[in-house]
Parts: sequence; C-alpha cells; structure tokens
Amino acid sequence: MEKPARFCRRDMYMHFFYELKESSMEIEKKTSVHVPPHLHRSLECIFVTSGTLELGIGTELFHMNTGDFGIVFPEQIHHYQVFDSAFCQAVYLLAAPSLSGPFSDHLQNFVPEYPVLSAADVHPDITYALQSLLNLGTPAWTSVLCQSYTQIILSRTLPLFSLQPKKDLTGQDIVFDAVSYMAGHFTEELSLSRMAKDLGCSQFALSRVFSSVFHTNFNQYLNDLRLNCALGLLKNTSLPVTELAMNAGFTSLRTFNRAFKERFHMSPREYRKQQAAPGS
Repeated sequence: MEKPARFCRRDMYMHFFYELKESSMEIEKKTSVHVPPHLHRSLECIFVTSGTLELGIGTELFHMNTGDFGIVFPEQIHHYQVFDSAFCQAVYLLAAPSLSGPFSDHLQNFVPEYPVLSAADVHPDITYALQSLLNLGTPAWTSVLCQSYTQIILSRTLPLFSLQPKKDLTGQDIVFDAVSYMAGHFTEELSLSRMAKDLGCSQFALSRVFSSVFHTNFNQYLNDLRLNCALGLLKNTSLPVTELAMNAGFTSLRTFNRAFKERFHMSPREYRKQQAAPGS
C-alpha cells in the first residue's frame, strides 16, 4: 500500500511548518539536511550520532558535534543547517507535551538559554531511552512507554539547562507571521512584495527577518520549503517526478532538478531509487 503524502497537500501544510501532530510521538534516525525555520507543538530532541549540525533557534545558531544533545521546546521557531559536507546523522524525537508529566509547566512557560548539552554532559540514560524508542517500533508503542522514556530524558536534561521565561510568539509577531504565511503559500506564485502586502508590513522589515532570524534570504527560504516538500513526496508517494515538483511549487521540472541536485548532490530519480534500495 502506498504511504500517504504527508508534506504538501493543502490540508497538511501546517504539519511541516506549524504542525499539529497526528501521533503523540515520532522518532527517527536519519541523515541530517538543511531544514528551514518552522515550529510545532511538540517537544523536539536531537542527538547527533555522527558529523556536525547547526541548530538554529530564533536569531542564534548552536553548533552540535557528535554525541551532543539538543532540545527545542514547544512553539519555538527553529531550523537546521549542515555546513560540513561530511556525512551527518542524528536521532530526531518529537514528543507531545502531554507525555512530559510533571515537566509540562517547564515546557510550556520556559525555554533553555543554551539548548545544547555537550557529549560529556549527556547521561547514559538519555541515549538508552532514545535507543529503546528506536528499537520499539511504532506498533509496540504504548502511552506508558512513551511517557516513561520522555520523562527519563527530561529528568536527565532539564536540570542542566538554564531556563528563562518564554516569549509569547502569538499575535502580531512578525517572525511568527512570516513562518505561518510561508507555510500556507509556498506552493503558490509568491514574491516578497506580495507577502509584505498581505502581512501589512514593509519589504525591508521582512528582509531583515529572513537575514537576521532565518540566516537566509526570501528566495532561498522559499526554495528550501519547496525542496523539503518535494523530498517528502519522493519518499512517501509514487507520484511522477514532474507532478510532485509542480505540487511542491516549482514552475518547471528543469528548475526542480537543478535545485534538487545542488542540495542533495543527486537527481530526484536517483534519490528515489536509493530510498527504495534494500537496507536504506
């Protein structure tokens, strides 16, 4: 049976950029790639197993080496960058706040001042909990196990972080508005001027958000959203490459192929073949 498309259908936009998770927990060990700024209601934990990774939260970039552990609290705008051309893998855990038990108040009202623990500070219980969740597999998950392992991770990490009150991201915050707007419109014909007009702000103010907060420009951010959308469709559907490129917002197959190869160093068809290979 074909896996359902999870990234680009219009009713699923917010799953990727302001996501409403369908499950209470997701965990995956995968190759790290550049992921544009997004936010969600889940707690996110990252454990780098090889290579290096940059975790971006707000206007800050936090470098992560092999063995480091990072945490992103619910509703925090964050992104990932891979500057080193070397292979990088990490375990990514998404857990609903409802699994956090006595730590729920901390997750909802505070954020870490520095969200990364160095390898030397990562307690063995953390890696044990992550590996146990990876070994369980989705069919074996129960709410008790999810809660237990989530709370083990939090009990071994939160005391090591310096927590500060969380800034409210709702209302007229231009960063929040920018992320939400791009999530809902990236498959359309879109320009900085149209976005500024729709949000009721200046192009200059928006440009500053992309450069200072997202560490990129409008066109690159838009391209990244479309590439990640297309990547999800390549992995989770059997749609023809031309069709999924158009669904992701690209105006031509040639443009899509060029952008995809620049990012992933292979063609979309080569990537799909690699994903279908045994053991991939």
